[in-house]
Amino acid sequence: MPKLDHLSLPVRDCGLSRDWYVRNLGFKVEFEVPQGGRIEMGVVALQDDAGLTVFLEQVMGPVHSGQASYTIQVNDVDALYAELVAKGVEFTASPGKQFWGYGAVLSDPDGHLLHLYDTVSMKTKG
Repeated sequence: MPKLDHLSLPVRDCGLSRDWYVRNLGFKVEFEVPQGGRIEMGVVALQDDAGLTVFLEQVMGPVHSGQASYTIQVNDVDALYAELVAKGVEFTASPGKQFWGYGAVLSDPDGHLLHLYDTVSMKTKG
């Protein structure tokens, strides 16, 4: 069975986006490739708990986001929502019934939509 292994996201600032994904979602830095000695201009590889690598790739032009969304499984969507709101992270939709089930929606620094869910809430609240 095919398995998604890598995903690339265009970003304006690799360092800013790296820090956001690490701080807010717990992704781990797999490796970084600076360009011109500056990481914010290079590529950062992040890895989630399941082994999916997300490449944050610096783009020179505008980042076109919102045409795709990414779904991220978390341990407890309600608890993570409370934690991130306390840190000042803004959400597009707070935890609740969405068209796809129960979860919350937020955007990363470049406007990429992230759907957060957990398996227990999807079964009991979705």
